[in-house]
Amino acid sequence: MSWLARIALSLLALLAALPAQADELRPGYLEFTQQDAQHWKLVWKAPVLGGLATRTRPAFPEFCTQSPPQARVEGMVLVAESRLTCTKDLTGSQIGLSGMDAAFTDALLRVAPLGRPVQAARLTQELAMVEVKTVPDGWEVARSYFVLGIIHILEGYDHLLFVIALVLLIGRAGAVIKAATAFTVAHSITLAGSTLGFVGLAQAPVEALIALSIVFLAVEIVKSDPDKPNLAERAPWTVAFLFGLIHGFGFAGALREIGLPESDVPTALLTFNLGVEAGQLVIVAAVLAFLTLLRRYSPAMLRPATVTATYAIGITAGFWFIERLLP
Repeated sequence: MSWLARIALSLLALLAALPAQADELRPGYLEFTQQDAQHWKLVWKAPVLGGLATRTRPAFPEFCTQSPPQARVEGMVLVAESRLTCTKDLTGSQIGLSGMDAAFTDALLRVAPLGRPVQAARLTQELAMVEVKTVPDGWEVARSYFVLGIIHILEGYDHLLFVIALVLLIGRAGAVIKAATAFTVAHSITLAGSTLGFVGLAQAPVEALIALSIVFLAVEIVKSDPDKPNLAERAPWTVAFLFGLIHGFGFAGALREIGLPESDVPTALLTFNLGVEAGQLVIVAAVLAFLTLLRRYSPAMLRPATVTATYAIGITAGFWFIERLLP
């Protein structure tokens, strides 16, 4: 067995080991909004999965006291609101999350003081506390949501598998680029429309349809016949556009759970979408490169590897579809 064939089998094993629950690691969202000279509104949104809800807590200086949090559960997210009373200005102080070393995902921080620009940061295990600045970096929101978009496409396994299946179905760089562009345009439309409140769909059927879109591509790949091209092969951009509309609602659902900074919605929305596209381009390039290597050095492995990967993708997506239909 050639070295390339061994790599192909290893990748197939990795596909089979993907978590049964897609999009399972969602970042948290921590917001400090100043109400007056001494009082701040504190909002903490923590996904139930990933360790944030159970292992982390908002952290702030000792000269601040917190009212009892009013907590509720929305979907798979714990939302807690409270009020901070601080005897000093927060400028120059450290705020963030305690217990981040035991969490498996990160969080976005937004600080909105009165009369000063909004400050944003991404909290991680390595950087769980940040200093409140008098003049924050204006690009912090853009950077944070751009990185968030990349993480979402790479850790949102259903979107990841859809893109991989799309590349496996088409196989040719030019056609893949056209289909990926159509997918991008489509999910940008519904992501923006849903996030801004112009259109909307219930999240449960959206998630089921996303899984079904992957199953559809898997079936098309297995049925592929060079002499009788199917619909997805004849018009891949059309199929990518239609399913992209559905995936856009899925991206919007994730973004709603994370939260958008009220005064920076356009920036956050644009950079989140750009991050999704950057992550998507990485996936497309990696799969195309691997297919090119197979064609050049081990052409006999191309079809078996593609079919095996397709079955792994289809079975995983089929499980997600059934799981999401259950109450």
